Amino acid sequence: MQANANKKSNAVAIWLLIGVGMIVVQVLLGGITRLTGSGLSITEWKPILGAIPPLNEADWQKAFDQYKQIGQFKHLNFEFTLSDFKFIYFWEWFHREWARLIAVVFLIPFVYFIITKKFKKEMVKPLMILFLLGILQGLIGWIMVKSGLNDEKLYVDHIRLAIHFISALGLLCYTLWFALQLILDVSQLVVSPELKKFSVGLFLLIIVQLIFGAFMAGLKAANFAITWPTINGEWLPSSMLNDRFSNFTKDPLAVHFIHRTLAYIISILMVLWFFKAKNISSSDFFKKLSKLPLIIIILQVILGIFTVLFANHATALLWLGAAHQFTAMVLVLVWTTVLYVVRKVK
Repeated sequence: MQANANKKSNAVAIWLLIGVGMIVVQVLLGGITRLTGSGLSITEWKPILGAIPPLNEADWQKAFDQYKQIGQFKHLNFEFTLSDFKFIYFWEWFHREWARLIAVVFLIPFVYFIITKKFKKEMVKPLMILFLLGILQGLIGWIMVKSGLNDEKLYVDHIRLAIHFISALGLLCYTLWFALQLILDVSQLVVSPELKKFSVGLFLLIIVQLIFGAFMAGLKAANFAITWPTINGEWLPSSMLNDRFSNFTKDPLAVHFIHRTLAYIISILMVLWFFKAKNISSSDFFKKLSKLPLIIIILQVILGIFTVLFANHATALLWLGAAHQFTAMVLVLVWTTVLYVVRKVK
């Protein structure tokens, strides 16, 4: 009976981990969509009918004409041909199409698992929350896109972009946490109240860093200072001294400074965390796990530096920016696992 129950839990866990992988791909596609300037190419939100792209020249021209009505085309991409439009349309369509595929991969196994009674009673509530988070993510995405569909904006609002990004990571973490509950044995958990407190505090700082990373992307702040280690020859941008506090989320150079500074602070704290984790009595699983965050954060800082230095090179920025975003997601996944494994009490 116990073996049968474990098989059911493993099947659900595998399904959830596939979802984790698909969400990672979705966030990466979102990053590529942003880096290629494709996010505003589709001016309508059709959750079902939008799965079918334009099928003939007349349909393509209609979609292109709709794009011509917004400020991004009028003030930025006014020299675009239909061929140029098809390129940016593809990335936004693919981004939305992958979201639809995630919904299918969620719903079909969900129905199957209900019919075959693979869900335990305690799984129902988390699954419903997961479903609602997925719907909310799609809605937030459209609200973000809509912020750029006007005559004034060239891109989507960077605050809404940050909300869309962080909510996607929230969905990612929740899905992984649910899977960890099904696959990790209690013997792999580690009891350390001090390390738990340190880990939670560091996670909150990472979230703030991710928010400012989204601000960097939305404001294209990397292009304002393609220098390192200084910011255009200054350690502290002079614009930060002259502006109001609210501009710490609006001024590209201020956002740039905060993002860099947080990266240094998190790196130092990660070194301290590594030595604290190394000195506690733990499981073999945690010993291996505890080595990953420091390696990832070093790689992330290096990628961040090169992303800034090559911000004006479109092809290099695309690859480096996507790699930088992917590494950030890996760090979030690893740190979510750390938070699950490290406990205050048994």
